[in-house]
Amino acid sequence: MLCSPQNWGGSYQRVRGGLDAQKCSPEKSASFFSKVTYSWFSRVITLGYKRPLEREDLFELNESDSSYTVCPTFEKQWRKEVLRNQERQKVKASFYIEAHTKKPSLLYALWNTFKSVLIQVALFKVFADILSFTSPLIMKQMIIFCEHSSDFGWNGYGYAMALFVVVFLQTLILQRYQCFNMLTSAKVKTAVNGLIYKKALLLSNVSRQKFSTGEIINLMSADAQQLMDLTANLNLLWSAPFQILMAIYLLWQELGPAVLAGVAVLVFVIPINALAATKIKKLKKSQRKNKDKQIKLLKEILHGIKILKLYAWEPSYKNKIIKIRDQELEFQKSARYLTVFSMLTLTCIPFLVCLATLCVYFLLDEGNILTATKVFTSMSLFNILRIPLFELPTVISTVVQTKISLGRLEDFLHTEELLPQNIETNYIGDHAIEFTDASFSWNKTGMPVLKDLNIKIPEGALVAVVGQVGSGKSSMLSAILGEMEKLTGVVQRKGSVAYVSQQAWIQNCILQENILFGSIMKKEFYEQVLEACALLPDLEQLPKGDQTEIGERGVNISGGQQHRVSLARAVYSGADIYLLDDPLSAVDVHVGKQLFEKVIGSLGLLKNKTRILVTHNLTLLPQMDLIVVMESGRIAQMGTYQELLSKTRNLTNLHQVISEEEKAHALKRVSAVNSRTRPKDKILEQKPRPSLDQGKQFSMKKEKIPVGGVKFSIILQYLQAFGWLWVWLTMVTYLGQNLVGIGQNLWLSAWAKEAKNMNDFTEWKQIRSNRLNIYGILGLIKGLFVCSGAYVITRGSLAASRTMYVQLLNNVLHLPIQFFETNSTGQIISRFTKRYYVASSRQIRRLTGASRSPVISHFSETLSGVSTIRAFGHQQRFIQQYKEVVNENLVCFYNNVISNRWLSVRLEFLGNLMVLFAALLAVLAGNSIDSATVGLSISYALNITHSLNFWVKKACEIETNAVAVERICEYENMDKEAPWIMSRRPPLQWPNKGVVEFINYQARYRDELGLALQDITFQTHGEEKIGIVGRTGAGKSTLSNCLFRIVERAGGKIIIDGIDISTIGLHDLRGKLNIIPQHPVLFSGTLQMNLDPLNKYSDSKLWEVLELCHLKEFVQSLPEKLRHEISEGGENLSMGQRQLVCLARALLRKTKILILDEATASIDFETDKLVQTTIRKEFSDCTILTIAHRLQSIIDSDRVLVLDSGSIVEFEAPQNLIRQKGLFYEMTTDAGITQESGTEKKLL
Repeated sequence: MLCSPQNWGGSYQRVRGGLDAQKCSPEKSASFFSKVTYSWFSRVITLGYKRPLEREDLFELNESDSSYTVCPTFEKQWRKEVLRNQERQKVKASFYIEAHTKKPSLLYALWNTFKSVLIQVALFKVFADILSFTSPLIMKQMIIFCEHSSDFGWNGYGYAMALFVVVFLQTLILQRYQCFNMLTSAKVKTAVNGLIYKKALLLSNVSRQKFSTGEIINLMSADAQQLMDLTANLNLLWSAPFQILMAIYLLWQELGPAVLAGVAVLVFVIPINALAATKIKKLKKSQRKNKDKQIKLLKEILHGIKILKLYAWEPSYKNKIIKIRDQELEFQKSARYLTVFSMLTLTCIPFLVCLATLCVYFLLDEGNILTATKVFTSMSLFNILRIPLFELPTVISTVVQTKISLGRLEDFLHTEELLPQNIETNYIGDHAIEFTDASFSWNKTGMPVLKDLNIKIPEGALVAVVGQVGSGKSSMLSAILGEMEKLTGVVQRKGSVAYVSQQAWIQNCILQENILFGSIMKKEFYEQVLEACALLPDLEQLPKGDQTEIGERGVNISGGQQHRVSLARAVYSGADIYLLDDPLSAVDVHVGKQLFEKVIGSLGLLKNKTRILVTHNLTLLPQMDLIVVMESGRIAQMGTYQELLSKTRNLTNLHQVISEEEKAHALKRVSAVNSRTRPKDKILEQKPRPSLDQGKQFSMKKEKIPVGGVKFSIILQYLQAFGWLWVWLTMVTYLGQNLVGIGQNLWLSAWAKEAKNMNDFTEWKQIRSNRLNIYGILGLIKGLFVCSGAYVITRGSLAASRTMYVQLLNNVLHLPIQFFETNSTGQIISRFTKRYYVASSRQIRRLTGASRSPVISHFSETLSGVSTIRAFGHQQRFIQQYKEVVNENLVCFYNNVISNRWLSVRLEFLGNLMVLFAALLAVLAGNSIDSATVGLSISYALNITHSLNFWVKKACEIETNAVAVERICEYENMDKEAPWIMSRRPPLQWPNKGVVEFINYQARYRDELGLALQDITFQTHGEEKIGIVGRTGAGKSTLSNCLFRIVERAGGKIIIDGIDISTIGLHDLRGKLNIIPQHPVLFSGTLQMNLDPLNKYSDSKLWEVLELCHLKEFVQSLPEKLRHEISEGGENLSMGQRQLVCLARALLRKTKILILDEATASIDFETDKLVQTTIRKEFSDCTILTIAHRLQSIIDSDRVLVLDSGSIVEFEAPQNLIRQKGLFYEMTTDAGITQESGTEKKLL
């Protein structure tokens, strides 16, 4: 955990060049005047006016603002805080003080990191606040001058110039404060996120169970953002009380003890707001939990979108996420209503303070008269008082919310890490790996998963680990990697490690970078690796060869290609030890043989390396130096192939599979003419050409950044979601409150004018009460308008939020699968998170939004591949990459902040000129203008400075914030799938025969690509068992995708039991088909929910199918049984167990047609045999289409369909195809399947 600061070693190194050298910010070299007015930024504003800005047009960060500087500085302070905390705990322990363990303080570490800049920001705020109180005092002298100066005098000009200088200085200092403040808050977020990212690379398995990927992403996006918000408002904690006290002091000078009445109102109202803030805190905490659930579920839906579409589960999961969203909105609604109440009190406070003060002022002395000097000086002070009164409860609420976020962040940073002592890596003995009486568990307190391991693996040995599903094969590799908790014994490892996980982890980058994985390019060796890993034909198919960008999770390449890329990455690393978790299961037998011979075996590239291979392919065992047979987490047997064969009594399962004939044929060589071998000079530069399986041949799309103004239709769409009734009511209430506010000021002005001209005190006394009463009524009306406006906008915004969220979710779920294969999860999730200036600001805001998606995507990608990253020891490289994508986002944020300051300085300067002109006109007018009018005009001029800035900025914000709506609406206009339900619906019992007919069927994945399937024509009989085979890229999976209309037709048609499937809705089709997919996808939740998400079946039915899938015994051993909680992605089950759960789903959802897409690739041969028996028995009356790499799975099919380059080349009974000695015969020969006397013998 972070209480082990030694885990945080490693320095940050910045790779310079490119944009950094070309577009450095000119801020440091700018003149003083240019700095304070931000004139140095004008070139970007001008450029943005001429054309839409691009990333290259923006200035780079200053070194002090970049993540390369911020992150290591903060981590140094955090390590100090961790060590201090450990010392404190030791001192307490030495004095036997019993107390709960106190965590290191994140806040204290942040203060130590940024205290110098925070103090600097605070000084700017002090000067700005002092100057804000200087303006009313100068205005007071101006009014006195106008009241008493009968002659023209230079004093008036002096006051006018002094007022202008003060407001202008206030503008410059305040904008400097805002700039420093925003940049500092961004640095705080950057520092905390850097710590979260680094911590995520160290989490133990228990911690990863506790914090899902969605929750960690929420820590990064929501909780770190909350810290950023607090930093931006931090100075208000002292500034607001300071301004309140200053205002009260100056009001005392004007109105005397009467101001205490106003203080009494403050003392009464502020605790009420504090109580509301406490309640809001509880609601926000509940809302955060719902937000975590929402992001977690949304991420799982996007990752498992193909399964949802295949099973027609979109409505069910849509309702689940909307239910969570509605709960979140309920909490938000309650919090908003409390905010409305707070807003009402805050809006009424200045008025109530003013009213109470005036009442007491008149009661204290009946001779007190309200002069223009007192009125407008007091009103200016009351206006200043209004701002801190409004901001103080808001910042208190922010503090409360930040306390929750700090707690969550500290919990995460304090959570358990992988212990270095789980494995000794500095071993210098005679063996590469050695286990001595070692037992392991996934958590310290759990039951052992691996028990009493004693193994010595020599250097350079080839070791096979075999056993049934759930026996502990993959766990053994995890133990070698140090990913499991060591309970007893010793495990030692010598040298570096390369790891190929059972579920291939592919990065969202070009294929070459996936293989190099940070290593230096050695072209000759690189080409050898590509050839050995059978990737050369794939490079010919990919549009840009090895420069083709691979999508998130490898979505645009096949499963077999993903595993070969993963294997190539390991081979290229040049490690000492290779841990290979069943990499051959996802490739066909032909390719598998090549991979073994050219990479893994005794003649392969890794022949001198230590290789530990988890495999179900028992024909490889004769070539092994050592075989480890796992059973229930223990080593059942261990030895050479011959030694194990001699122990027949203990190896019954092995003997059932391996025969004497297998021993003779297992070493059968691959043909010298290998169809997957290509000349090396054709590897890297491939011209685009028609590919064999074009379903996967595309590059990832970069996020589209719109240019130009936000269309009015986008704003109109939001207003429609808001509700036209609420729109009109909002306009009426806000117009009303502003008109009443103007009326109050005019009333006071007229009151002061009357007081000056009134000679009879009795008459003044009579009018005073009427004036005061009407002033009070106007204040109450304004309060009602404010309250109504806040309520109306809350109702409308919540309605718009729900409507647009549901609209976005609907649009996403209706998008075709190709969209998810070409757009990253981060891009999708990020949507669920005069004109000179506007054109530039809008485009910078778009660039900021677009640059945020790669941060989320990289974070998510790292979390999913953390085991591989740790195995290769590449944590520091990924931290560096993370900082690069963060810096890209910070560049956009930095430019956005500066553009805002550029605008504010210029707008406020215009306001300052208006103040100057108003003051000069007052001086020039002399006695011809009333002092009350002078006071009113200067007051409004002072307010215009703020109002002009406020309203123009709000107008810009409306347009720039409309970018968020634009990003949501972007999915509205994308091409969708066909409707889920159409007017023509098939009969309830359809299909009842299971006859599938393809007629001249053609398919392509995109219009600009060639055909993936060409002139496919065949027909199955009812209840027939069809095997579908072919080399990689032949079109096997495309055929199954076409049945489900994942890929739509380009010609021809598919008819199932007399109905053309293109004429019915997708859910009517997909709901009547059944599939067991190649990649088993599970969702976090109970096992029961994963089996039956629609809750259709009884528990007894679930137990029945679990027994048929050979999972009943395993599930009964679980404490919660059917309610056992499945972790995110099913990580707490083995790959084989996940595949068996998918089989159980199919058994529950029994239909007349079943498609098996490499359904048993990840389970051992013995379990595969049992599963195949179950399938044949339970689906005996169904039509079964089986796509398989293991030819043994389809050799007893009624007929076999052989595909090549998207066309049917053979379609006959398997015995006939073997006799014909065509392509199928070649494949069976490679697989070790021969025909003797008309009988085929199966060699596994």
